[in-house]
Amino acid sequence: MKFLCVACDEAMKLVEAADTPHGDSLTVIFRCARCEHRVALLTNPQETQLVHSLGVAIGGRTTPPQPLARVRATLNAASPLWTEEAERRLQRVPEFVRPMVRDNIERHARERGCREVTCEVMDEARSGMGM
Repeated sequence: MKFLCVACDEAMKLVEAADTPHGDSLTVIFRCARCEHRVALLTNPQETQLVHSLGVAIGGRTTPPQPLARVRATLNAASPLWTEEAERRLQRVPEFVRPMVRDNIERHARERGCREVTCEVMDEARSGMGM
């Protein structure tokens, strides 16, 4: 989310972010780099509690941007590939539970950093489920 200066149509820059003395509100000040117009955001206690409970840091990135970070995140969330043997084995699972089994095995593979589902990955997932 960004604040835009209405007069300049420029993204405003963060100037200051601070908790109020009682800690029940946040004050965030933004400034337009072109015309110097300033705007302040003051949160209510519920919004402040939500921000604190989520561990959100006001002010943008705390780490420098990583090259291709968005692409990496998309690839990490993508479904892993299945070997032919694993796919054949999955076909032996009853059809009405097959989608659930596929999802569980793929989640198991992603959690372990596997880009491919093999029969060994299927066995690990199965033993992890107590089967």
